[in-house]
Amino acid sequence: MSNLANLISGLRNGSLAKKAKIIQQYSKKNINILNILIKEGFIKNYIIEEKKIIIFLKYKNNKSIIKEIIYIKNKEKNIYIKNKDLYKIKSKFFLLSTTKGILTVMEAKKLNIGGKLLCRLC
Repeated sequence: MSNLANLISGLRNGSLAKKAKIIQQYSKKNINILNILIKEGFIKNYIIEEKKIIIFLKYKNNKSIIKEIIYIKNKEKNIYIKNKDLYKIKSKFFLLSTTKGILTVMEAKKLNIGGKLLCRLC
């Protein structure tokens, strides 16, 4: 399983179990995703200790802010979306891997670039 799949699985399982924090392997991609999740209000914060990331999950009224998080992969095949198709995405929060780094759909629309779909959150 990839670091990204492990991160997404950890976030989902930690949220469902109402854990205050989870621990994940360190990777630059995970850090980039966590920075976006902090900026968008899905998690509180994270700290890095000895090649591990300690992620502090966020709750409101004892309910997880992350209601759903799904790793996007179709039978071992990556799913790419063109910049013109980004405008068809109206709901949900998606992350993409682009030539400009990991971006939200809104950021990719502003830059007019497509990319590989990574995950969906709500």
